Amino acid sequence: MQILRIDSSTTGDQSISRKLTDDLVAHFTAKHPDATLVTRDLVAEPLAHIDPITTKAIRTAPDTHEEAVAAAYPDQRAVLDEFLASDIVIVGAPMYNFTIPSQLKAWLDRLGVPGVTFQYSEAGPEGLAGGRKVVIASARGGEYSNDQMAENQESLLTTFFGFIGVDDLHFVRVEKAGFGPEAIAAGMEAAKETIAKL
Repeated sequence: MQILRIDSSTTGDQSISRKLTDDLVAHFTAKHPDATLVTRDLVAEPLAHIDPITTKAIRTAPDTHEEAVAAAYPDQRAVLDEFLASDIVIVGAPMYNFTIPSQLKAWLDRLGVPGVTFQYSEAGPEGLAGGRKVVIASARGGEYSNDQMAENQESLLTTFFGFIGVDDLHFVRVEKAGFGPEAIAAGMEAAKETIAKL
């Protein structure tokens, strides 16, 4: 068993999503003490936004790669292989300006690979990356459950992971973090109850 932890918050010790990923890692490693834990901090070691070279490295067959693409391929493919090798994926995903951090988007861009994590057929798109549990550690300053026009964070992640075939998707969230310490404490308590049921 492999557990993959992804963090994308830029707020360091103040990060709520990182506290949630800490709690999730503790929960799942206690349940699976023999599991291998792999961590990727997208702030400490950010992935570059994709460009023509990395896009070709991600999306085309290695035997078609010219020198620059071939040089980029191992690091790009390693991100995807890390995900595909994991049975449980914990994703720290705070809401920044109504959506996910750009660091996290750069990671997602390496997971959406035609012919590997999804494909199209006459019946429409088919996800190929199922068979793993993905848990999103979501932190938001406001309360967005009834404001679909402003909510482009959890909805984006639901759409993306569903598109690539992940049907075992869960959210552990703290909302109203911008309302102060009492709201954060209440949110963390509710999140711990959600984690205990996973």
